[in-house]
Amino acid sequence: MPQIMALIDGSVYAQSVCDHAAWIAKRGEATVKLVHALGRRHGPTKQTDLSGSIGIGARSVLLDELAAHDAQTAKLAQKRGRAILEDAKARVEAAGAHDVTTQMRHGDVVESVQELQDEADLIIIGKRGEAEGFAKKHLGSNMERVVRSTHKPVLVSSRSFTPIKNFMIAYDGGASAQKAIEHVANAKTLKGLACHLLTIGADSAANQQKLQAATTILQEAGLEVSAQIIDGQPEEVIVKKIAADDINLLMMGAYGHSRIRNLVIGSTTTAMVSACKIPVLLFR
Repeated sequence: MPQIMALIDGSVYAQSVCDHAAWIAKRGEATVKLVHALGRRHGPTKQTDLSGSIGIGARSVLLDELAAHDAQTAKLAQKRGRAILEDAKARVEAAGAHDVTTQMRHGDVVESVQELQDEADLIIIGKRGEAEGFAKKHLGSNMERVVRSTHKPVLVSSRSFTPIKNFMIAYDGGASAQKAIEHVANAKTLKGLACHLLTIGADSAANQQKLQAATTILQEAGLEVSAQIIDGQPEEVIVKKIAADDINLLMMGAYGHSRIRNLVIGSTTTAMVSACKIPVLLFR
């Protein structure tokens, strides 16, 4: 049975992550594992040598107090984590998913993903975490790190959940986009939903041939497909197409270049996830 790994924290996106996990689990007959990573900020404070700046007696007292503070902080973090997982499980089960488990992890969320990903068929994470601000309109730091660390499909949830009635695949013929085509063709979750297939670029014979090949695979899988080629800047074309056709889910390849190159030329993946108000399913 397929397994969904949903990464849960204390952010406002956690409810959306739960709702997307439940929707997918019901349609795809999948199990759900809710994972909460405590993170290194809840680990022991580094015991710096303070003897040069405070008295000898005071130093030992301070270190004792720091140790007690660390222990109390870790205890509270674990209690909070258990409460987050319990609430998340109740929400997923109330939405109709049945086989739901929870796991609290110590350490970084990326480490948790790398250690657990072999069990998962899909990973879900919120666009932003609890430490990220909305006014800056930047993405959560863990989102990109998780996507780059795994070759499993990653669903980046929107702030709120809307039942998915249709979806769009941004198709460029590359290996990552081909993974999206194969995933859709084999996924129970997407059966019966309208599929929009979009290639961005010149309306050339080569692009038409690639688009037709992808369309044929999807149609043979029983999907109703609308295929189109539009020239222009990917970010602008995709955002306009989502608005015009009221698209509920975007699928695309993710981070095809190194971080260094992205610093120079920017990243279409980051730009699209940031600009879209709908969930984005990413493939690497």
